[in-house]
Amino acid sequence: MTDTQTYFVEPDDVESLTFDWGVLKWLHTPDTTGGDRFSAGVVRLEPGKGHERHTHPESNETLYVLRGEGRQEVGDETREIAAGEMVFVPEGVEHGTVNTGWEPLVLLAVYAPPGPEDELRSLPECEVVPAGEPPTTGVAEPRDSEP
Repeated sequence: MTDTQTYFVEPDDVESLTFDWGVLKWLHTPDTTGGDRFSAGVVRLEPGKGHERHTHPESNETLYVLRGEGRQEVGDETREIAAGEMVFVPEGVEHGTVNTGWEPLVLLAVYAPPGPEDELRSLPECEVVPAGEPPTTGVAEPRDSEP
């Protein structure tokens, strides 16, 4: 944890965690802001991509859909999600997210208490891109022209 409180965090202030399905930026963690009750970050899943069902045994997760659309599984329930919706995942419940749209699915993810963000960072398929550098994997290639 930091010795000082940080009130404002910009995306370039923190590292990016890249995967074949997208990018994560943890903007609020105990090490980043000094607050230790939850962590929060932005998740970007590329079109057609998602991640395996998994659990967070000791943290609740809240997802708020900022942009795009997808399919969310929580326990034995599955439903379509879109911008403006929130999903609550209790600790220990299996869940997974897939982007079913044509544009990135962007989520605000919150863990309470913090911790799962460190587990994600340590996965072998995770590439850590230093703060201030653009992610080089897990990002859709730019298009020459719009359809």
